[in-house]
Amino acid sequence: MSEFTDLVKSRRSASKFIQGIDIPEQDLNEMFNLVKYAPSAFNLQHAHYVVVKDPALKEKVYEAANKQYKIRTASAVIAVMGIPDAYKDVAMLNEGLLTLGAMSKQEYDLTVASTLAFYEERGEVFQREEAIRNASLSAMQLMLIAKDLGWDTCPMIGFDPAALSVVLGTPQSYVPVMLIAIGKEDASSQRPRGYRKPVAEFVKYL
Repeated sequence: MSEFTDLVKSRRSASKFIQGIDIPEQDLNEMFNLVKYAPSAFNLQHAHYVVVKDPALKEKVYEAANKQYKIRTASAVIAVMGIPDAYKDVAMLNEGLLTLGAMSKQEYDLTVASTLAFYEERGEVFQREEAIRNASLSAMQLMLIAKDLGWDTCPMIGFDPAALSVVLGTPQSYVPVMLIAIGKEDASSQRPRGYRKPVAEFVKYL
C-alpha cells in the first residue's frame, strides 16, 4: 500500500480537538504553499482563505457557525471563500507565460478574450457555481496536505454565510464555501468510520 493510499484512508473528519494546541504559522504557510498547486478551471485560482487563530475572533466565528463546539477547541478555523469574478484576473495570471515566451502575444490575447467570454456569457449563477466548485477542489487538497503534516481537520457547512462574511470582513462578492476546523484530534471517543458504499453503488461504467 502506498503512502498516499495510507494518507487518504487515515484522513477523517475530526469531531473534536485537543484544546490549547497552537498551530504554527510556518505549518500553515507550508500547507498553503502546496495548496496553490490544486487544479482550477483556466488556472483562475478561485479560492481565498481566511485563517482565524485569534480567540476573540474565533468566538465570533463560533457564534456565526451555530455554536459548534469544535470551533472553540480547534487550533484554528479556516474559512474557504470562492471568488465568482476570478475570471477577471485572467490577463494578470497569464502575463508570466507571455513574458517568458511560453505563450505568444496572439495566444495570450486569445486566452484572455475567450476566458472572459466563457464566464460572462454564462452569467452570475454559473460564476458562483464555479467559485464553489473550484474552491472545494482546493479545500480538499488542503485537508490532505494538513493530514500529511500531522494535523487533523473537519470541513463544516453549518454556518450563516452573511454573518460569517461580516465577522471576517471579506468582500460581499466572495462566497463562503465552507469552514475547516484544524488542530489535533481528541480521539478518546472516536467513532468507527461511517459506512462507505461499495464501488458498484456509486460508479457506472459505460
